[in-house]
Amino acid sequence: MSWHFRSPVTAVVALSVLASAIFTGAGAAQADTSPPSASTPKTVAADALPTAQINGVVWSQVIVGNTVYVGGEFTKARPSGASAGTSEVSRNNLMAYNLSTGVMTSFNPSVNGVVRAITASPDGSRIYVGGGFSTAGGVSRTRLAAFSTATGALLSDWKPTANGTVRALGAFGSTVYAGGSFTSISGQSRQRAASFDGLTGAVGAWKGTIPNGAVNALTVSPNGDRVVIGGSFTSYNGATTPGYGMAATDSSTGAGVTWNIGKLIKNAGPNGAILSLTSDADGVYGTGYDFGAGAMFEGTFRASWSNGNTVWIEDCHGDTYSAVPVGDVVYTTAHAHFCGNIGGPPETNPRSYHRTLTFTKAAGCTIARNQTGGSYFNFEGRPCPTLLAFFPDINTGTFTGQSQGPWNLAANSQYVLYGGEFTIVNNKRQQGLVRFAVSSIAPNKEGPKATGSNFQPTLSTPSANSVKVTWKSNYDRDNAQLTYQVLRNGVVVRTQTGLSADWHRPTLSWTDTGRSGGTTYTYQVRAIDPFGNTVTGSSASIQATGAAIKTAPDQTITPDAPANAPDATLTPDVAPVPDVAPLRDVAPVPDVAPLPDVVPEPGMQPEPGTKPVPDDVPAPLPEVPAT
Repeated sequence: MSWHFRSPVTAVVALSVLASAIFTGAGAAQADTSPPSASTPKTVAADALPTAQINGVVWSQVIVGNTVYVGGEFTKARPSGASAGTSEVSRNNLMAYNLSTGVMTSFNPSVNGVVRAITASPDGSRIYVGGGFSTAGGVSRTRLAAFSTATGALLSDWKPTANGTVRALGAFGSTVYAGGSFTSISGQSRQRAASFDGLTGAVGAWKGTIPNGAVNALTVSPNGDRVVIGGSFTSYNGATTPGYGMAATDSSTGAGVTWNIGKLIKNAGPNGAILSLTSDADGVYGTGYDFGAGAMFEGTFRASWSNGNTVWIEDCHGDTYSAVPVGDVVYTTAHAHFCGNIGGPPETNPRSYHRTLTFTKAAGCTIARNQTGGSYFNFEGRPCPTLLAFFPDINTGTFTGQSQGPWNLAANSQYVLYGGEFTIVNNKRQQGLVRFAVSSIAPNKEGPKATGSNFQPTLSTPSANSVKVTWKSNYDRDNAQLTYQVLRNGVVVRTQTGLSADWHRPTLSWTDTGRSGGTTYTYQVRAIDPFGNTVTGSSASIQATGAAIKTAPDQTITPDAPANAPDATLTPDVAPVPDVAPLRDVAPVPDVAPLPDVVPEPGMQPEPGTKPVPDDVPAPLPEVPAT
């Protein structure tokens, strides 16, 4: 099992969880000050920053300078900290807030239907929005509109129309690209993919033959020569390999071009789709869902811009909705319930979810054989990224009825933003939107989480004049390595370190020798994260056996009161897994040559088994007719 965590020091640090010995003894794993790899990236801190809230669901976000534009299905917005139904102002399906402060801006275009997609012009002077609306600010706009970022005004010179929902937008140079479930754009035939002049809205030449399904996502290459599309369509320009759920196209004509990962990952039809595509200079990052025959992928992939070759796949089970690269890190949002085949959280009963999994951009391990059975495709032997320690808790919302929390991610070099239908973040009420920041500007107050009797040592007397102190590791949302202090009668008598996560809490122990027989000793354990956040658990007492020893009495210090985590007022959506045995190690494989992409045989059926509970399937996304 290989995974890493952020450090408060300048050097970037890394750790590998290799064996139980690494958790015992003060000399093991000096991770923060002596990292085995100075190239392991840091994540943002897990502190949930105050952010404006909405009363529905967020489907799309884009950052333009210091402003975040947010689209979705909602009618009201309110400040951070305000309870639902209080301090609300009208914001119909489109709003904005200040990236640095989280405070809502005055931008209030009042769009009368769902906003599914937002993108910005390359110069940041305007945003383009798409969805299922028919008016913006009372002015006719049929599923497409543009706004000035300087004034917030609806732009009168950009008003193409679509006859079906627009679900994806991208821009390069003077061209805007759109995908969705439409078949006509401004009266011209365009099957689910179209382009426009970014200033006038005139329909462009880019198009393809997409006979069914929808285009859910698109991304444009750094030099603008290609547009990659993904969705539930089953062919593109008559081709299926690639073309089944995913295709790369010439950005001028729409002609298909080589896209090798589309020969391996085939998600389309009624039971699957590619749900998001994002990119940077290093490649394309895509996510998907699978709920049966015709689909086979639920995690995140990275493909190269050169021919779409597979760089890595993270095969966590549980639909993945969005991914965004930031530097050397890739953030995702999902409802992952099993990542054991890449060294991550195991399947639990009852099922628990990790909605904020984060990975290295580089490949660092090899996918193991699926351990859960069922109808999952076997990606065994292919490169995977390394899981990083960033585990904020985001709960399940109820607005869409699809039993999901976050749906969308946006980020820049300082902030990572989640949007969705969640109502609680890190056990504090926060609806629909939340920000996380790099540690240099974050509070860094997310400390060890287990408290009181949940962090109490077990004592035994293995031999005369000795006491064995045993405890379950604590865990932290954004640091894997914690320091432990053992207190005897209030005095620190032992310090050691260990690695843990909410899903992997090894048992640690230490034997205190030289204790006087017949004397009662009281022990506590204190956990400290690299930023100095501290929790001291409940105490336990035991009488030592053996002969009495005449020694100077211990200094008596009143033990610290059991610390309560500051957010312990609500039940976490992801419950710590008790006594989870470590999964088998997944060995890092530097410079792994990717296996050749393969085409699943026609008519291939998934391995027999039971697919996870029905909350793994997104409900159909309804069309909103224009009026």
